Amino acid sequence: MDFLIRRADPTEYEPLGTLTAHAYLDDGLLDYGETDPYLPVLKDVASRAAAAEVLVAVDGDHLLGGVTFVPGPGPIADIAKTGEAEIRALAIARAARGRAAGEALVRACVDRARATDGCTAIVLSTQSSMHAAHRIYERLGFVRTPDRDWNPVPHLDDLTLLTYQLTL
Repeated sequence: MDFLIRRADPTEYEPLGTLTAHAYLDDGLLDYGETDPYLPVLKDVASRAAAAEVLVAVDGDHLLGGVTFVPGPGPIADIAKTGEAEIRALAIARAARGRAAGEALVRACVDRARATDGCTAIVLSTQSSMHAAHRIYERLGFVRTPDRDWNPVPHLDDLTLLTYQLTL
């Protein structure tokens, strides 16, 4: 592995927000493009870092990607229940894909979940079109939990998020 996984430095929040926004936009994951209401949430790394742990993959001074590790239920968790951690906002820069940075970030979240007292599982939500991410999750032992699939924007019938869980 020719990169490092570590906690994001506050000076990286804005660049990581931009990277995350571009990853979602460039992959066509935001229905309304630049005007999508989720775009400001993706860009707001500082708010995520205030409520959870934001991790980055870096190669020297080059930011490859990031993820948010949520240690349990709370204001930033979407689906975590008591005893569960959650992964949010995994994003890898297009130029950095294929280097296993995404898998390394997910593994770092799993390690943190295992080190969290009382944590018995780690959960996440993903869009149906995020096939590369699905392969990472499944390779690491996550299983689909269709009974927990949900829609963050109920007035849009086609935005059901798929859920995965890894029992620790």
